[in-house]
This record gives sequence, C-alpha cells and structure tokens, in this order.
Amino acid sequence: MSKNILDQKVIVFIVIYALILICDLICGSHESYLYLRYFTKPAILASLIAFLFVYKKKLDRSIFQIIGLALVFSLSGDILLLFTHISQLFFMMGLIMFLLAHIMYIIIFLKNRGNQNKNRLFLVLTIVYGITLFYVLYPSLGEMLIPVAIYMVVILVMSNASYLRSKHVSRTSYVLVFVGALFFMLSDSLLSIDLFYAALPYGNVWIMSTYATAQFLIVYGIIRQKELQKSGKTEL
Repeated sequence: MSKNILDQKVIVFIVIYALILICDLICGSHESYLYLRYFTKPAILASLIAFLFVYKKKLDRSIFQIIGLALVFSLSGDILLLFTHISQLFFMMGLIMFLLAHIMYIIIFLKNRGNQNKNRLFLVLTIVYGITLFYVLYPSLGEMLIPVAIYMVVILVMSNASYLRSKHVSRTSYVLVFVGALFFMLSDSLLSIDLFYAALPYGNVWIMSTYATAQFLIVYGIIRQKELQKSGKTEL
C-alpha cells in the first residue's frame, strides 16, 4: 500500500467520523438519549459530505456531482427514517432516497467498468444471497413486498457494478469501493432482517457501524481513484 494512502487530513477525519458514529451508537442504544439522534445520525453523512468537499479538486466535476447527490440522498434517507414512528410514509420516502443514492453509485461505478470478462461467480453468489434473504423476509413484507423487492434488486446491481470496476482504476480504489459496497449490502440486509423478520441483538450498533463504514470506504475509494489515475500508479 502506498505510503500516502492515509494522509494527515484523512486520519483526522477518520477520528472525527468515528467519534460521531460512537456518539450516535450510544444515543441509539439508550432510550433516554434517543432524542439526540436527530443530531448525531445526520451528522455522520453531513461530516462525510464536508470530507468530500475537502477533496473536491481531486475529482472530475461530473463524478463530484454524482457522488455528492448520492450522499445528499443518503442524508435525506437517514433523516426521514428518524420519523418512521410517526408514519410509514417516512419509511417509504427514506427507502426512495436510498434507492436514488444506490443509483448514483451505480452510475459512478459503471463509468469505470472494465472491458474484460469478469468471473460470474460473484453475480451468482449475490443472486443466491438475494433470493435467500427475500425468501426469509417474504412472509412479513405485506404491502412492502414490491418496494423491498425493487430495493433489493438495485442494491445487488450496485454491488455487482462495484465488482466490475477494475482495469480503469487502481487496486486501492477498487478494493475500497468493492468492500464498501459489500458493507452497504450487509447493512441493508441487517436492517431488513431487524425490521421484517426479528429484532437483532444490538441491531442499531451493527446496522449503523456497517452503514457508516460502507459510505466512507466508497467515498474515499472514489477519491483515491482520481488521485492515482493522475499519478499513473496502479498498485497499492
């Protein structure tokens, strides 16, 4: 891995990001502090948007705009999901926001799709995974059947699109984004299980930890992509 994979600004941000996440996990795990999540949960994506702006010059304008939209949609989804106790409409709106965020990520990933044929094992594995998860959730979905099915298809497309990035990006960028996409898929799966199948022990901790990790890895992976393309490096 290159010596400058984590410069001082990135290290400082990771510390701040982790502290914000820890605050949100504490607030989400104690009923007396739940009201503070109206501040801590949006702060996670808000801080990541600020981080993106710091590295704005390292990105092409179109990439910056698309990833910026992905983060804004995600932030909107986070905020809307805070109000699901009022009405299920907030859940539906939040689902739409995250659906749009995934579409933005798909667009970015496909911009650097490799021309070579990739092993289709990952595609098969994700399809099997998606079908299995849907089978588990199906009895409890009710009127959410179609929205959840559409969302699952989109996130599986997103993870496969991240897998196809290879020849036109550095190995560092490829690994960061691919692992980030897997964490996103895991986070959404845990959320779905927690909502529609059975409450998970420490569910909020697992869901938010994997979600925050996913968002950071994807964003930082895209930032590293442009930087390494400019320098002409292709190794870690």
